[in-house]
Amino acid sequence: MKRSKADIEARSVAVIGMACRFPGASGADELWDILSDGRDVTSETPADRYDVDALYSPEGKPGTVRSRRAGYLEDMADFDAEFFEMSHTEAVELDPQHRLLLMTTWEALEDAGQRPDALAGSRTGVYVGNTRADFLETRFREGLESVTPSAFHNFRSLLPARLSWVYDFRGPSVTIDTACSSSLAAVHAAVQSLRAKETPLAIAAGVNLALRPDETVMMTQAGTLATDGRSKFGDADADGYAPSDGVGVVILKPLTEARADGDRIRAVIRGSAVSNDGRTSESLLTPSLAGQIEVLRWAYEDAGVSPSDVDFVEAHGTGSPALDPLELCALGQVLGEGRPLDRRCYVGSVKTNVGHAEAAGGMAGLIKTVMCLEHGQLPPTLHHDSPNPLVPWENLPLEVPTKLQDLPDHGRPVLAGITGQGGSCLNAHLVVAQGETTAGGNTPLLRRPRLTSRAYMLPLSARTPAALDTLARDYIRYLGPDGQGSTHPLRDICYSAATRRQHHAHRIAVTGTAHDEIVTALERFLNGEAQVEDKRTRKLSSFVEQYLAGRPVDSDQLFGSGCRFVPLPTYPWQTQRYWPGEQGPAEDSADLAAAVLREHARNPQTEFSDSSLLSEIGIDSLARLQITVKLAGDHNYDVDAEELAELRTVGELRHWLNGLEAQAV
Repeated sequence: MKRSKADIEARSVAVIGMACRFPGASGADELWDILSDGRDVTSETPADRYDVDALYSPEGKPGTVRSRRAGYLEDMADFDAEFFEMSHTEAVELDPQHRLLLMTTWEALEDAGQRPDALAGSRTGVYVGNTRADFLETRFREGLESVTPSAFHNFRSLLPARLSWVYDFRGPSVTIDTACSSSLAAVHAAVQSLRAKETPLAIAAGVNLALRPDETVMMTQAGTLATDGRSKFGDADADGYAPSDGVGVVILKPLTEARADGDRIRAVIRGSAVSNDGRTSESLLTPSLAGQIEVLRWAYEDAGVSPSDVDFVEAHGTGSPALDPLELCALGQVLGEGRPLDRRCYVGSVKTNVGHAEAAGGMAGLIKTVMCLEHGQLPPTLHHDSPNPLVPWENLPLEVPTKLQDLPDHGRPVLAGITGQGGSCLNAHLVVAQGETTAGGNTPLLRRPRLTSRAYMLPLSARTPAALDTLARDYIRYLGPDGQGSTHPLRDICYSAATRRQHHAHRIAVTGTAHDEIVTALERFLNGEAQVEDKRTRKLSSFVEQYLAGRPVDSDQLFGSGCRFVPLPTYPWQTQRYWPGEQGPAEDSADLAAAVLREHARNPQTEFSDSSLLSEIGIDSLARLQITVKLAGDHNYDVDAEELAELRTVGELRHWLNGLEAQAV
């Protein structure tokens, strides 16, 4: 179907922000470093997942795993519970998939310049691809007596629901499970929702955290795992994939609205499609060439794009000896139609670097693709030494890049495809075009603001004093000669910090006419010294006072018109490890009431007195249930739940706990 340019623009969706956690990478820039350097960051299975020595068998005997390595997130149990107003107990009992998704979503919203407080109450949609509930299932295996009401919070259906509740999003909130194509199916659903004007903004995500060996044992028996723990896409030695952890989030908005709102257009989704193989293969789990060809054609028809114009494809690319030839033949057949003989299409796979993040694998491919488009480069696909002889390479207009190289320049935006395939027989394909940003942030405006000696105010805030100090240090690096902020005008930086960031209780505001003056002011703040004012910066003192007092500041008066949003440092998490069975902050306290409140109050740093209402410090019905279980399990107290439910103040709780302690003596 041929579409007009106006129709294509009207149907296009902008990727305006993204964030991720993949092995070796805590963000998209770190992921790009891994890709451009050509590094494989899979590693030996750590002890906090399972005992690989006890389960390893190179022959793949029943009940064993045949690979010692995969892709793992470091510090997967770390979380900033205080930021999200969770008690220690809540954080410990919450699946780390939920925790990581909460933080990564905040980072993606910041990257997009979307203030969560401004989105509260909106019809923002949330679509999360996920297949695993390892944390919940592990707790169930500990025995029925260990099952507590907190288990409700770890159902997979609550992954998007938690985001919607924490951020007060009122649009669709859906978990999508199509196996390894889940996150691309989530993007497709988000695109459809935006096109239908069901939602003005959408969050699409994928999250995958393997905590048990069960699936690895099963995949060993099925013969789908690489023996050396490395995905070797398109190679003669390909023998399966390396599973991995991963969290990826993208923020999507209709292209026309994103441009009107001054958002950064990191990439443009022109079209997408999903399909099922139906009965086009010999059995349910046998991949289908026909199914893959169909989804490709439908996606490019939806995008109004000729497949012959596609410059590169991020393949599903697991390194399967059966799937790779099928996928490459489907791509060659569809993308080769009408393609000039001298214009080959490049095909690669991020899975050769970080492993296959399963439900989040497609999101890894999308984020990689956006980074390729911004950098104008294709990173090497690793472990591709001897092309698979089952692939008719000489008849396919395809090439696997094995070194870092520039993307081709055809005098138009680069076009890319991203493929995902699920064990559910659900195929997904996205068609993505180059956006309006480069690796440095934004493309230069045709007419830049005239440089003056005018002073600007940089407002910074955080949830805690420690986080505010860390944020100030981040901005010192960002504004320095080698920092990303050195490439952006100070006015745009200050404007973005003032208007595109949510502002918290702990605040500072510094002023200056140049990057180095702001750096000096931040350094004085960290040293406990007052900023030195001059005639130019003194004019902003009233704005500084307003901001520090928590009052609204008129950004038009501060910055004038014509400012643009530029990327800024993200929120500095103050994390600590939360894991069942490990000592929490209250367990060594002699004051039982203080210990209980520190562990179960929403904010453990909250100041309270005996007259403080329990409801005001976050002791709700769930917290009371958790307190009941804790007191019975740790102290063998005979707890009357109805008595606990009637307590209203801290003083009443303290008196009641003293009574329990006295009875136990």
